[in-house]
Amino acid sequence: MELRVLNYFLMAAREENITKAAQLLHITQPTLSRQLMQLEEELGVKLFRRSKHSIILTDEGMRLKRRAQELVSLAEKTKREFEQKGQISGEIAIGSGELKSTQLLAELLFSFRQKHPLVQYEIYSGNSDNIKERIERGALDFGLLMEPVSISKYEFLRLPVKEEWGVLVREDSVLAEKKVITPEDLRGFSLIATKRDLIQNELVHWLGPYADQIEFTASGNLLYNMAILARNNLGIVVTIRLDCEYSGLRFLPLLPKIESGTVLVWKKSQTFSPATEAFLHHAKKCLNRIF
Repeated sequence: MELRVLNYFLMAAREENITKAAQLLHITQPTLSRQLMQLEEELGVKLFRRSKHSIILTDEGMRLKRRAQELVSLAEKTKREFEQKGQISGEIAIGSGELKSTQLLAELLFSFRQKHPLVQYEIYSGNSDNIKERIERGALDFGLLMEPVSISKYEFLRLPVKEEWGVLVREDSVLAEKKVITPEDLRGFSLIATKRDLIQNELVHWLGPYADQIEFTASGNLLYNMAILARNNLGIVVTIRLDCEYSGLRFLPLLPKIESGTVLVWKKSQTFSPATEAFLHHAKKCLNRIF
């Protein structure tokens, strides 16, 4: 399977038309059709459903599209790294959740860019599970993860920031005038929270004997979407404190207090590009000064 053919496949999938895709690729329509059919024969599956005027991806085609995008992106990134001459340049890919620690990460990236202005950054937003998955595939160089999280496969730097847990409640809720929220306060209420098992377990432990009296009505991995659900009376969002506000909702911290640490992780025995190696050295130096 050649990268050139994967690029052909991605163009055809995007345009949903062989003739138009061939024009954009500057090859003939028969050549593109032949390459796509050979790719199907190589994989032993049908990638497209063909009609007179269009082509639509099959389920197998959709699966290949996701993989092809990752492979082509990784190849382009590798090529850029080997083209570096003189000054450090290239791209650093970092995954991060919605965290207050992202502020410190941004400060590290800014100070690093002052020294190496040719370096660019790709920031991927997600939860710990899909960030780790992308690190394993080589799509990300680093991940900023909130604890508790399993990091046995990774090297890591601990960040000096604590994420404070609380709830988002509607401003007209009977809870809104409280200064803190205890497990007993949440009796009989519906909650919206992340599906991560480690976080769920910690929350159930915090609720203690009241855990059986609380219903989880929804889950999510992006706070904005969960906040919209809370605003529309689907429940109370259990989340960390962020430097943002949501109209009609109020953040209240938990008591007893729950705080989570954050770690910047990367694969053990990972081969770094000059840019990622330089950034890691810079991050370690800056964090050592803070600690």
